[in-house]
Amino acid sequence: MEAFSFRAGTAPLLVSMPHTGTFVPEWLAPRLSPAARPLPDTDWHLERLYDFLHDLGASVLVATHSRYVVDLNRPPDNANLYPGQDTTGVVPLDTFHREPVYLPGFPPSEEEVAARINTYWKQYHERLAQALADTKTRHGYALLWDAHSIFSVLPRFFQGKLPDLNLGTADGKSCGPGIGEALRKSIEGYSVALNGRFKGGYITRRYGRPAQRIHALQLEICCSTYMEEAPPWRFDDVRANSVRPVIRGGVLSALAVGAKAT
Repeated sequence: MEAFSFRAGTAPLLVSMPHTGTFVPEWLAPRLSPAARPLPDTDWHLERLYDFLHDLGASVLVATHSRYVVDLNRPPDNANLYPGQDTTGVVPLDTFHREPVYLPGFPPSEEEVAARINTYWKQYHERLAQALADTKTRHGYALLWDAHSIFSVLPRFFQGKLPDLNLGTADGKSCGPGIGEALRKSIEGYSVALNGRFKGGYITRRYGRPAQRIHALQLEICCSTYMEEAPPWRFDDVRANSVRPVIRGGVLSALAVGAKAT
């Protein structure tokens, strides 16, 4: 199976969903612990939540494999994106709730980690880089929207409940001036943070090059705004129908300001 699916669009917008994948290869599945087998750290249902992207003409890049195979939003050298804070690696060994991903005696070797990066991580990032380059060539600029979801309460990484929508622009370094601020102001009816606990992962930081007219930002949306936060991770149409227009409006706002920032 390919490491991603890709749909080319007509707008200067590329949406990346690096953590939606649920495929676990046969050689890996038997090694996963009972805690990991339900794939709790998946960004569930994002394609369904973002069902408006086709109408916006967006290009969409979606991971097919679970983040337990390889985490596409981590640097390949496994550097900590939040120095001094806890995080999970490019090939996670534990879940967000500190439970082991692997059965005892079955963690990946350094050679296996390198092979997974070479096989899956590089595929996704090569396609992402090419899609951004194509978008910029066609439109003169590009907006990369990195879409994620997160448990609303996750003591390992933060205290209390997260804001509903968490925007990251690497403290303003990954996009043109005013894009993140305009996006934050466009959100009504939900709590929102800009460059709070989540400032943007590897994808946002790596590909956001505002001086080159490539703007990138990340949205971490709390699962509680659109789904049930426990297995079997059911989609909630009522909640989703409420938050979806807010996300759509945010995307349009970022696009509009991004066009002026080029």
